[in-house]
Amino acid sequence: MEWYIYPAVIAAGFGCGFINTLAGSGSLISLPLLIFLGIPANVANGTNRVGILIQNYVALKSFKKRKMLDLKGGLMLTAPAAIGGIIGAQIAVNLDEQMLRRVIGALMAVMLVIIIARPKRWLEGDLERLEGRPNLFQLILFFGIGMYGGFIQAGVGVFLLAGLVLSVGYDLVRANAVKLLIIFSFTIFALIVFMINGQVRWDLGLLLAIGNALGGWLAAKLAMERGAVFVRWLLIAVVAVSSAKLLGAVDFFISLF
Repeated sequence: MEWYIYPAVIAAGFGCGFINTLAGSGSLISLPLLIFLGIPANVANGTNRVGILIQNYVALKSFKKRKMLDLKGGLMLTAPAAIGGIIGAQIAVNLDEQMLRRVIGALMAVMLVIIIARPKRWLEGDLERLEGRPNLFQLILFFGIGMYGGFIQAGVGVFLLAGLVLSVGYDLVRANAVKLLIIFSFTIFALIVFMINGQVRWDLGLLLAIGNALGGWLAAKLAMERGAVFVRWLLIAVVAVSSAKLLGAVDFFISLF
C-alpha cells in the first residue's frame, strides 16, 4: 500500500469509533474505505470487526470508571444478542446486501421521526421495565439486533440504542454504555467466525483499531460530560445522514453535480 493509506485508515477508524460510541453507523465510514482499497466486501466486513472490538473495549472502560455502566442489566441482554451475532456472522455471505441496505435505511427514517417526536423518552429513561429478568419480547428483540450486528455491523448501534431506550428504559448516556457491552460481546464471536473463514486482514484491522480506540475514548468522555441532550442531537444527525446514505439519496444528490 502507498504510505498515505495508513493515516487514511487510522482516520477512518477514528471517525468510526467516535460515531459508533455516541450513536452508531460509524462503520458506514470504515467499510466503504476498505472496499475502496480493493478488499472484498466479506473480508472488509470481517476486518472491520477488529477495530470495533478494540473501540468498544476502550470506551467501556471509560464508562465503567465513571460508574455509568449497568453491568448486571447489560449482561442479561448480552446473551441473546451474542447468540444472534454468531448466527448473523455465519449467514453474512448469503443475503442480498443491496436490499438489506434499503430496508435498514427505511427503518432508520422511521426511527428518526420517533427520536424527534418523543424527546423525553430518550433523555430521562424509565428502568422499571428491566426489573428482574428480561421478558420474552426483549430477548427476541436483542437476539434479532445481535443477528443483524453479526451480519454487517453498520447501524447496529442505532438499533441497540432504540431497543435499550424504548424497550428497556435507559436514558441515552447509560444506553450507550450498555450498547458498547453488548456489541463488544457479540463482536468477539463474530470475529472468530470471520477468522475461521479467513476473512480478516489483520494489517488493516489493527490500523483501524488504533483510530477506533482513540475515537471511542474521546466519544465516551464527551458523552459523560455533555449528557443525554448532546447525545440525542448527535444521534439525530447520524440517523438522518445514515438513512439518506443507505436509501441512495446522498449518491443521487452527488450525481447531480
